[in-house]
Amino acid sequence: MKTKIIRTSTVPISLNYLLKGQLNFLNQYFDVIAVSGEDSHLQAVAEREKVRVVPITLNRTISPFKDLISLWKLYLLFRQERPQIVHSITPKAGLLSMLAAKMARVPIRMHTFTGLIFPSKTGLMQRLLIAMDQLLCWAATNIYPEGEGVKQDLIKYGITTKPMLVLANGNVNGIDLDFFSCSQIDVDQKEELRRELGILPNDFIFIFVGRLVGDKGINELIKAFSELEISNLKLLLLGTFENEIDPLHSETLSKIENNTNILNVGFQSDVRPFFAISNCLVFPSYREGFPNVVMQAGAMGLPCIVTNINGCNEIIIDGENGLIIPTKDVKSLYNSMRKISLNHDFYQNAKCKSRPMIQSRYEQKMVWEEILNEYRILLNLNK
Repeated sequence: MKTKIIRTSTVPISLNYLLKGQLNFLNQYFDVIAVSGEDSHLQAVAEREKVRVVPITLNRTISPFKDLISLWKLYLLFRQERPQIVHSITPKAGLLSMLAAKMARVPIRMHTFTGLIFPSKTGLMQRLLIAMDQLLCWAATNIYPEGEGVKQDLIKYGITTKPMLVLANGNVNGIDLDFFSCSQIDVDQKEELRRELGILPNDFIFIFVGRLVGDKGINELIKAFSELEISNLKLLLLGTFENEIDPLHSETLSKIENNTNILNVGFQSDVRPFFAISNCLVFPSYREGFPNVVMQAGAMGLPCIVTNINGCNEIIIDGENGLIIPTKDVKSLYNSMRKISLNHDFYQNAKCKSRPMIQSRYEQKMVWEEILNEYRILLNLNK
């Protein structure tokens, strides 16, 4: 009989996208169960990964009554299934899963910190979020920061004194280099997309992929791009607005709507064709864990302009496969975009290094093997 492992996330889209392929790989060796809220993403996980799924609603926001109900449901599930390992990602799933697993006496309780919210907060909210992560770590037996930057923040804010291990070179799932490859997008497809978007042969295309919110540095990006007086530049935006959670400035929204060189195409389920027609990813986010989009762009051969934050400053080496700038710094963003679009030699050198640097550190199968090996080590220790 295979050892049983339960993987949890707050919302099923995290299992669907962040762990794509990984659960199927691990299911060859273990009996894997995926737990998250019930929607089409959870069903997609069941079908693609060939694992059993159990729907339990976990709220992203703090909701004491609903959280207690979710905690109780997780506890009952863990008591019924009796897994050897419960492994969570994302904050709320981590807190509730680790507490429920400790209550149910699951021997191995693993949490991966894919990103931290509290460093960007202040006052009472920051103290509350820190306390929640401290409680999570108290309940967990093993803690895995997604990158060295996340690890240092956990130490800096006194979240835990337990040993922490960064698996592979960081990132929860690595990058599928066969999928994220320019060879997957043919010339005709690229030309058709360029025609649809009105992109000319000599245009230099900056691309941003992610939520179009203030926290991602979109206000600074639009301001910096709007000040670039270079005729052949275009900015391609892939993502959705979240006006209720983190709205953009009205000036930013106006420029996105009225600047003909800013192409807002909304959410795209397949970003590869858009990377294939672009020249450089610009990702001026305020905070990240370990951003998949930067790895994806690099795998597609794009140099990247990123902010000096966790994950970004581990994937990008300044001056090699891109440029690193301070957060919330319009002038630095402007200068970097100007440099990479006008300095042909610098751009070509960074472009040539982009995919090999991703390939050498974040190849997906290597990351999966590291996780498999860690499970085996912990199971042997708990015999």
